[in-house]
Amino acid sequence: MNNFNIIDYAPIGIMFLVAAGFAVSQILVTQLIGPRKRTATKLMPYECGKDPVGSARDRFSVKFYTVAVIFLLFDIEVLFMVPFAVAFKELIKLQNLNPAVAYGTIAFVEILIFIATLVVGYIYVWKKGTFDWGLQSRAEARAEAKAMANARPADASNLKRAA
Repeated sequence: MNNFNIIDYAPIGIMFLVAAGFAVSQILVTQLIGPRKRTATKLMPYECGKDPVGSARDRFSVKFYTVAVIFLLFDIEVLFMVPFAVAFKELIKLQNLNPAVAYGTIAFVEILIFIATLVVGYIYVWKKGTFDWGLQSRAEARAEAKAMANARPADASNLKRAA
């Protein structure tokens, strides 16, 4: 049986300390020497790729939600490939030890089917026009930008009064 030794985990602890030290040092450096110029644009809240202009109950385009869900699905499915890649080497070793069962070949065929499903899904949403941000979307974005530009002078004066 293997003996547990805490020293074997020292490199992992050192890695966490270096990562935490780097994060803290970057935050401190930007706070100490970074510029502190406050403008109306910088003080305006910004979230999720959309400026918060208008009512909180405004409707988003369905394309926004569709693209978000597709991104999550493809992102999570790619994450499933990482454990496969780790286990594939062991499956090949098992196949070499017992040639009667093709562990590695079966796993390889399964991951090819998985990737083919991803590609078919990607082609499907592409053909449906989910990724097509055509002229209508551009016109909507221009109209929204123009409305924001017209509303900004009033917002800027309100921000100056509040400061």
